[in-house]
Amino acid sequence: MNTECSKRNLTMLMDFYELTMANGYYVKGFKDKWAVFDMFYRSNPDNGGFVISAGLEQFIDYIEDLKFTDEDIAYLRSREMFDEGFLDYLKNFHFRGTIEAVPEGTIVYPYMPIVTVTAPVIDAQLIETMLLLTLNHQSLIATKANRICRQAGSSVVMEFGARRAQGPDAAILGARACYIGGAGATATVAADQLYGVKAVGTMAHSWVQFFDSEYEAFKAYAEIYPTDCTLLIDTYDIMDSGVVNAVRVAKEVLEPAGHRLKGVRIDSGDLAYFSKKLRKYLDKNGCEDCNIVVSNSIDEWLISSLNQQGAKINSYGVGERMITAKSDPVFGGVYKLAAVRQEDGSYVPRIKISENPEKITNPGKKILWRIYDNDTRHGFCDVLTLNDEEIIDGVPFDVKYPTKPWKEITLTNFHAEKLQVTIFDEGKLVYKKPSLQEIRDYVQKQLRDSVWIEEQRLQNPHIHYTDLSVKLYQLKEDLLENNHKS
Repeated sequence: MNTECSKRNLTMLMDFYELTMANGYYVKGFKDKWAVFDMFYRSNPDNGGFVISAGLEQFIDYIEDLKFTDEDIAYLRSREMFDEGFLDYLKNFHFRGTIEAVPEGTIVYPYMPIVTVTAPVIDAQLIETMLLLTLNHQSLIATKANRICRQAGSSVVMEFGARRAQGPDAAILGARACYIGGAGATATVAADQLYGVKAVGTMAHSWVQFFDSEYEAFKAYAEIYPTDCTLLIDTYDIMDSGVVNAVRVAKEVLEPAGHRLKGVRIDSGDLAYFSKKLRKYLDKNGCEDCNIVVSNSIDEWLISSLNQQGAKINSYGVGERMITAKSDPVFGGVYKLAAVRQEDGSYVPRIKISENPEKITNPGKKILWRIYDNDTRHGFCDVLTLNDEEIIDGVPFDVKYPTKPWKEITLTNFHAEKLQVTIFDEGKLVYKKPSLQEIRDYVQKQLRDSVWIEEQRLQNPHIHYTDLSVKLYQLKEDLLENNHKS
């Protein structure tokens, strides 16, 4: 959907070197030379088993709105380093290339291309920052949210992190990403207004402190919101005051009017200990259906510990540790040149070589496949092939893992699917964006039906490999062996 975020002109949100390179390509006569770039990442956050790709919708919006205004051109001219022909070229600039990507919400793994851009080299270069910024942020947050939600099980996770997010966009789009990852609601009203992520919230300690007594605060709230009454009970004393007054309001205000106390929330103390005590007290006093909601620096590790302690918790409000992915707050997606297209339509592969083997890129125009076991229906590896190769269901196919050259595997008894779909075709949007609910459901379906439970472990998950076809592997080896710097 269109939002205030997408309506802004974000064209100039780019690294300066994208402009210096684009100007250089123009001056050297390469403005119509096409190139292939892959966006991928090298390691899973938090040493997890996978990543949930997110942010594609906002990247699509950016591409559709991409244009340089008169103010932009004037700024660039003021830097006195850009060719006038290049500045004239930017006045009528629009993206002309083809973008292929995995659908938003796809479970992805290291080294597989999440997005492939085939475009005039200037076009491909100028969009680098926004592509990385958009997908890196939301993929990170969606993945963190899913780690938390998996530990919460049937308990609801609510996103409470806006006030600790790194700015307005991080709060709003972070809430969107949390919903994709499995969170059931958000405290951020703008995320509801713009994206339909249900906004929830009751009261802060200030509400309780404002009244002359805790009971009066609870009574007033119950009278205003009788059908949705959750009370914050740890302002003074959880057991001797808070829950006592909450039950009193339930009996004296809500139940006579035909309503029930929906929940009690605590934001401090020993959450396992107090949740068990609260459950006993509530049940003893006829509030068996009253939910226990907790918040206070919660993450997947604390939830796992609470589960082990037998905590009686129905819902978690999770703030800073989810909205910032505090434990591992940087997602290292990168954007690398893979090939240059020739006049006859063929692709000349390009490779980046590094002293760090994990930074050596996979060259060429490629196809990304997911391989599913015919018996279990689970995806057991991904495979990169060159774009003239085909993997046919049931036909044995040899693959290699790039960092283990001795390990060659023949795939048998499998079903293969191409993971990327075409988003833009020569500048035209040809992809129908799914709804946010459809993206969220897609995540859950994959985790339920095709992702090994061993990959979903919190610690030491099973490794899902991105293998190379023998042909691509050999191309990579040849480029490494024949590399020269001249």
